[in-house]
Amino acid sequence: MNTFGRNIRLTTFGESHGPAMGGILDGMPSRVQIDLDRIQSDLDRRAPGRNPLTSQRKEPDRMEILSGISSDGLTLGSPIGFIIRNQDQRPGDYITYDGKFRPNHADYTYYTKYGIHDFRGGGRASARETVSWVAAGSICRQWLETFDIHVSAKLVETNSIEDVAKSGDSTGAIVDGQIYGLPVGVGEPVFDKLSARLAAAMMTINAVKAFEYGDGFRSSEMLGSASLDTPYIDTGSQGVKFKANHSGGIQGGLSNGMPVDFRVYFKPTPTIMQTVESIDTDHNVVTISPRGRHDPCVAMRAVPVVEAMALLTIADLMKSYYMFLTPNA
Repeated sequence: MNTFGRNIRLTTFGESHGPAMGGILDGMPSRVQIDLDRIQSDLDRRAPGRNPLTSQRKEPDRMEILSGISSDGLTLGSPIGFIIRNQDQRPGDYITYDGKFRPNHADYTYYTKYGIHDFRGGGRASARETVSWVAAGSICRQWLETFDIHVSAKLVETNSIEDVAKSGDSTGAIVDGQIYGLPVGVGEPVFDKLSARLAAAMMTINAVKAFEYGDGFRSSEMLGSASLDTPYIDTGSQGVKFKANHSGGIQGGLSNGMPVDFRVYFKPTPTIMQTVESIDTDHNVVTISPRGRHDPCVAMRAVPVVEAMALLTIADLMKSYYMFLTPNA
């Protein structure tokens, strides 16, 4: 499955060590003003080689628009096609991995399913794939902002990333996300809950192991009296608000007008700068010495990816609301 979404659909293509990554974003409304510099800013936040604590692969990640956006930056209503060329692949760095299953990678499962072992950075399983998600999410961001809907995220360190990098190990982390400005009722109450759609989107991201919203995992330890979101009428806006946000902005699978608050849990980067044991395609025991360029904490560059998947999810759900909303002037 290489397509995400229903009303606004992103289909992606490309491999980590191929000539380019790219995508087709279909279903975007026409006449949405798109600032390409803002897209580049989001891509720069995800790009490797911009921080000494991230992978030193040098990729400029310059997006080329092939269709769907006019020369003056307006969406045409037709599919938006784009590519982002790979320029610093260095497949030779990975030659010692040929035929060996790296622990905690997708090597074994991909080989078993497809009969192909792409040792050069993981192919489609590589986090390089997420560059297309960020590009498409950034386009959706600019449409959603016309309705005052905003998405942001930040990194929460669980260990000192700098200390871990010096030791040759890796660490997991948490990305905390927020969605502001959703109207009441986004999502569906049974099989297409907003919470379920967000969970599926976040669990799509490489290295994600868990997702929660609102009180999340803590809810299992709480008393009902301590987890109530009591509604009241705000005197300023005369609208309904809640005294707390234990529900994380979602009740009954629908947005309730409060900020949607969620957290995404990332595992440690599976490649560490230490020799590890594994097996090869012939089931022989092998040792794998560290090679290539890797992030000691993949969550560092995943912050814009989390935002992108939230943006794609919300844009897809908001498309069905489009006829009922009037964008801000």
